[in-house]
Order: sequence, then C-alpha cells, then structure tokens
Amino acid sequence: MEYGQERIATLHDLTASVPDAPTDRAAVVVPMTEREYAGLAAERVLSELESVAPGRVVVALRAPAAKVEAFCEWLGGFDLPLDVVWCNGPGVTELLADRGLDGAAGKGRDVWLALGTAADTHEYVAVHDADARTYEGADVARLLFPLGRGYDFSKGYYARVENGRLYGRLCRLFYAPLIRALADETPGAPILDYLGAFRYALAGEFAATSEFVRAVRVERHWGLEVGTLGEAFARAGFEGTAQVDLGRYEHDHRAVSGPTGLSDMSEGVGAALLRAVEAHGVAPDYETLPDRYREAGADLVEQYAADAGFNGLEYDPAVEREQVDTYTEAIRPPGADRRLPRWREAELAPEDVMAASRSDLANVRE
Repeated sequence: MEYGQERIATLHDLTASVPDAPTDRAAVVVPMTEREYAGLAAERVLSELESVAPGRVVVALRAPAAKVEAFCEWLGGFDLPLDVVWCNGPGVTELLADRGLDGAAGKGRDVWLALGTAADTHEYVAVHDADARTYEGADVARLLFPLGRGYDFSKGYYARVENGRLYGRLCRLFYAPLIRALADETPGAPILDYLGAFRYALAGEFAATSEFVRAVRVERHWGLEVGTLGEAFARAGFEGTAQVDLGRYEHDHRAVSGPTGLSDMSEGVGAALLRAVEAHGVAPDYETLPDRYREAGADLVEQYAADAGFNGLEYDPAVEREQVDTYTEAIRPPGADRRLPRWREAELAPEDVMAASRSDLANVRE
C-alpha cells in the first residue's frame, strides 16, 4: 500500500478510519445548479452530511426562478442547518452590480458568495461538489482533519476509475502535461513544484481556515480550483498545505465539446493556471508552449496506456491524443485579471448577500 509523501503533507487512507475533526466548527459549502435537483448524487451528498452534523451547510444555488421554490422545498427535507444563497436571484444580482461585482458569472462566483457567509460564521470551511455518486460523509472529517493540526489549506484527491476506464481527463490530459511542460522550461520554480505536488489538482473538494478564505481572490468560473491553488501557494505555502486521500470517486461525466464541456472548461483552467504561475515569477514562452505541451501530453498518454493495461482497463490512446490536441487551443496568455476580491477587502458584507438572497427566496414563495 502506497504511503509516499510529496512536497506537501499527503495523508493516505490506509485503514479506512474516520479521523477526529472539528466538523461542528465548520461550514460546508455545496454549489448546485438546477441539474442537481433531486438527483441521486446530490441526494446522497446531503443524506451523508446529515450523519456528519456540520455547524452549517450553505448551498450556493444557480437556478432559474421557476425552479427555485421546488428546489428549496427539496433541500428543506434534509435534517441539516442549511442556508441557500440564490446566486442569480434578482436582489443578489442587483447588489453585486451596485458594488461593481456583477461581471461574468459561473461556479467560481457562486462559491465565492457562499464562502463569504460561511467564513463569517464558522472557524473552518469545507467545499465540495454535489455530483459524486460515491460520496461519504467521512470525507468532510478527512478534509477538516489537517486544519485541526495547524494546516491552513487542505485539498482532496481520489482515483477516477469507473466503468472499466480512466476518467479525470481534464486533469490527466491538460493540467498535468501543461505543468510538466512549464516545469521543463523553468525547472525548480517553487510555484510549479507546488502545483505539481497535488495528486488531483482539479478536485472540487477542499477545506480551509476562515482566515484563509477571507484572504484569497477567487476565479469567477471554471478556474476556481486551480486559482485557489495559486492563492494557497501564496497564503499557505508548502508547510501550511495538506492533501487527503478520499478514495475513489464516481462523478457525472462531461462531453469534450459543447458550452459546458471539457474543452470549454480548459479555457478557464488554462487561464487560471497561467495567471497563477505568472504571478509567481514564471514567464512562459507562449510561442513554444503549445508544442511542448503536446509532447508532454503524448508522453503521459503512453504512461496512462501502460497503467490502464496493467489494470485491465479499456484505453484508447488515439482518442486521448485527440483531446490533447483540443486542449492545446486553451494555451495562451491569461488576459485581464477579473477575479473576485478578497472578502476581507470587498465593498460588500456577507450578511448583505444573505439578506438579499432571503428576500429573493421569499418573493419566489409568495
């Protein structure tokens, strides 16, 4: 059984035990959209959270008005201290516009809205998605455990193996080879050593102290996870960061193409990643980087093929190489920085967001 360490503390699930963690002092943030409504994965996540008894659950909801009342009634059926932030409600939208924070909306902005109120009321905050069909409530304790031991930031990792195939394609075929290509160009860069130490950098599961949450800027959309790692490097560093083994996850799968597909996601992930490395002294050669990324991707495809064969898994190298080619289009300078502000500096109070959301929800129910 593997128990090797990275440059960051790596905590392994060697005994299937549930560690003692400060769950009662933590708020759990769960972003949801209308597609999660009454879904089996979301049902499992919320049911498992009932057994954890966290101090608070904050659902960051993005849904049309016609769906919100039924969604809230469904959420109210769980025995949880649960609040809903209706992230695209009219009052919340107007509030953000008044503060100059409307801009692009997406998963990152939704989570940011919920993080404000979560960090305002609890010592620790955990964040996880609602689309894992294998989710266990013990994962909250595992994410929070390092924080009780003095770490500032904790990231989950897990195996993405399902239906006899390897998944986690965006991480395997975009993030990992891009980090490798950048590290070959700038060997020894601390930010690249840090980003390369995470075993599943694009996992949506992480936990942090409230002080950390209030001190970081957040990407507005698909770059949320990578952007958070860039901020964690600056705020927590190697010594203040841990990653924890959450076993094996089965998630909903996305197509490569389409407006919410993996190619679209790669745009946000790439911009966030390259913005983070530039901020910490790495100057990528954007003229040669796409080709070097393809070379690193080709090497990794061969390694994944060997690993899949070793485990008797189905694997199509040609399809994987096609995805590498598709993701190459996302490799370009990151553009303007439109991240959301640190909560400790925002011209907006978390209680104002909650008041606007509660008013929006009350109006829908009338």
